[in-house]
Amino acid sequence: MTLHRVIARYLRILGIGYISGAAGIAAAAGTPKTVYFPSGDGKTELVGYLFQPSGTGRHPAIVMLHGRAGPYSSNVNGGCTQVGRGVASPCGATTLSKRHMMWGEYWAEHGYVALHVDSFGPRGRAHGYGRGTHDDADRDDVNERTVRPLDAEGALAWLLQRGDVQPGRVMLQGWSNGGSTTLNVMYRQVQAGPAPGKARFRAALAFYPGCGPGAMISQRYQADTNLWVFLGSDDEEVSPKVCADVLKRTVPPGLVAVTLYDGATHDFDDPGKSRQSVAGNRTAHDDTLRRSAALFDALP
Repeated sequence: MTLHRVIARYLRILGIGYISGAAGIAAAAGTPKTVYFPSGDGKTELVGYLFQPSGTGRHPAIVMLHGRAGPYSSNVNGGCTQVGRGVASPCGATTLSKRHMMWGEYWAEHGYVALHVDSFGPRGRAHGYGRGTHDDADRDDVNERTVRPLDAEGALAWLLQRGDVQPGRVMLQGWSNGGSTTLNVMYRQVQAGPAPGKARFRAALAFYPGCGPGAMISQRYQADTNLWVFLGSDDEEVSPKVCADVLKRTVPPGLVAVTLYDGATHDFDDPGKSRQSVAGNRTAHDDTLRRSAALFDALP
């Protein structure tokens, strides 16, 4: 990682902008590229933010799925509605949340092509949603069971068309509502079954997902590849017990690994001061950053 990237990353965590060079080049050494691609629903053009590793040749890749608050910083969410090609909006590549910037840079630094998918902005919901809104009717057309899995599958298909992505080495990561989406995507893969030439995610990470009946396609979970789920014991938004209970019954056993961090809350990997003032969050944040790339890299 270059010195500019190091400085940019840590100043972003502190909430400070960074301008690289006297010419006033817009800051962030790690600012991702904005891209557009179709959802698997066949009708929605999605917006994505692409973080690219250094070096040539083909790389493993990862699709990232935001939670119910959307992909953007809370500083701009109030002014965001629509995001898409040709749409003027305060939301975009330079206003991703600290957490999403951190993880996008993390994957690029570890040699992965990382694609963060905005499911909400193209559907007029770029502002995201607050706590306790899961059952709001306004969220039906961006739900994690029947809508967002198609976005993840569209992102997978788009990545596999690129010349810098390794076939068979595309992973998935999701947070909260996006974590539930991740569980549903991997479940859909089992239901679809293997087929020659069919695009599939190799493995996945789900951070503090909701696992209740309203969030998951089925309470009888199935998996056919590796999935790691990270939960906080003090989560104030979703029940870690419900999730652990559902996933421990996964068929076949052994493919889903659940880690419960004592004293960690929802959003434990958010690098902001508020979340990282909690000791359990600091432990979970550091451990997931230490383990995540290593888990994927160790896969055959």
